[in-house]
Amino acid sequence: MPHDGQPHPMPVMPDLLARTRDALPGCEDVLEAAKAAIAARVAPAGKVDAMLLEADQYAVHGLAWLATYVEALRQMQHWAEGLQAQGRFGEMEQLIHQIAFGEYLEQIAGGIPMSQGEMVRLSDLGITADLDSGAAGDLRRDGNTNAARMALVALMRDNHGRASFGATGLDDELEMIRDQFRRFADEQVLPHAHEWHLKDELIPMEVIDQLAEMGVFGLTIPEDFGGLGMPKSAMVVVSEELSRGYIGVGSLGTRTEIAAELILCGGTPEQKTHWLPKLASGEILPTAVFTEPNTGSDLGALRTKAVQDDAGWVLNGNKTWITHAARTHVMTVLARTIPDTSDYRGLSMFLAEKTPGSDAAPFPDPGLSGGEIEVLGYRGMKEYTVNFDDFRVAGDNLLGGVEGQGFKQLMQTFESARIQTAARAIGVAQNALEVAMQYAEDRKQFGKPLIAFPRVAAKLAMMAVEIMIARQLTYFSAREKDAERRCDLEAGMAKLLGARVAWAAADNGLQIHGGNGFALEYPISRILCDARILNIFEGAGEIQAQVIARRLL
Repeated sequence: MPHDGQPHPMPVMPDLLARTRDALPGCEDVLEAAKAAIAARVAPAGKVDAMLLEADQYAVHGLAWLATYVEALRQMQHWAEGLQAQGRFGEMEQLIHQIAFGEYLEQIAGGIPMSQGEMVRLSDLGITADLDSGAAGDLRRDGNTNAARMALVALMRDNHGRASFGATGLDDELEMIRDQFRRFADEQVLPHAHEWHLKDELIPMEVIDQLAEMGVFGLTIPEDFGGLGMPKSAMVVVSEELSRGYIGVGSLGTRTEIAAELILCGGTPEQKTHWLPKLASGEILPTAVFTEPNTGSDLGALRTKAVQDDAGWVLNGNKTWITHAARTHVMTVLARTIPDTSDYRGLSMFLAEKTPGSDAAPFPDPGLSGGEIEVLGYRGMKEYTVNFDDFRVAGDNLLGGVEGQGFKQLMQTFESARIQTAARAIGVAQNALEVAMQYAEDRKQFGKPLIAFPRVAAKLAMMAVEIMIARQLTYFSAREKDAERRCDLEAGMAKLLGARVAWAAADNGLQIHGGNGFALEYPISRILCDARILNIFEGAGEIQAQVIARRLL
């Protein structure tokens, strides 16, 4: 409410862009104060002390969340000013921008949710801040009002809450790519996704073949190696739209993205020439084989071993949570090759060829076995355990031809993988919004549609706002990657926020469905299960916050 206690006659605040611009320096001051306070606690001698960092983990991770919020608001301002310059900053965009600032400023001042039961407050970081006055105070009071939320939902109803609501800020070429893959998802994926999920079926090869024809697997592979040579921004848009159809389809490209990045960054010229064109065309499908039963995020402690002999390499060990393991053609396997090592320095990466399997015989090759892990969601490619028992790998399939480089090679892929995971999260969240909005329009209670009730409408409004925030943060990280700037911080922030936004959207979407949301026949039940994995894979939320905080400090 304004200072006089009277509501604004219009939901959009006057001089909105100037107010949000003026509010940013105060947020940045809060972040700098928090960094200094946490640094004094965990790096008293100027270098981060690992024991102090772990002991103060709650506040350290809170710093990561605060930094993510500040960067998100910066990118929302960048988006809004870009639209304003183009004459496209309409009422819907203004409301999204205003509510975003109003809500996130309130959370910075009062508490940022790191998860459902973990709220980090400025007092946890050892600081105080004055965000009550000036532009920040105005936005906190008048930004995220009921009138603003209801006005936004009214505009969303006019375009059915689709991914195109509000201008995204992308150039025309990327929007054309979005349109192409949105149509594909609408026609070829959405009508079948729930059945694939309920039957725990692999995504049909016909769909994979279509994706290959559309260039999905070679999207960012250089043209010299048979790809399209497009920027990571294009990959983000494609992943977003395919994941809006079904996260399994949106994630098919992730397998190739990881494998291609490994080979591009760490492969020999011969390995690039041999593997990249086949990956780009979809002739071969890869799977990433890193995680082990007792390591989880601690990849440096891997135990799978590879020993060289006259014929090549022999692998022994056990892996778990291997996505799309059965019917793929090549495994990127992280294994220990240097004896008497117990950390990341003894690890090497292999391009291990295999025969595609089937449901009846998932691993037909000698020395290779495993089984399916039954999961709640994220089912279209299936998860497996994979066991190596004297499994043979060709001698020239050691990535880069040099031992001990595996962990470093893997780290080089994390930026792209996390950017893409953030994009998948946006797609899942958008799907939740669209499904929930349609249900809220169709379902009548007490003589009117659910969307007419302010608490239901407010849920939809906040889904839309947070999706746009996560979207702009993800696009920013992709632009940084395309500019060949280090962006592990930005990619980590996009993934951290995107995963929470997807879960919140799916959870609120199910709530709007009421009891029907708990029924397997309704797609929102699948979307909820699919959304839950996003805060775990490609770096669990806690690990992600730890990585962000270490970079900041």
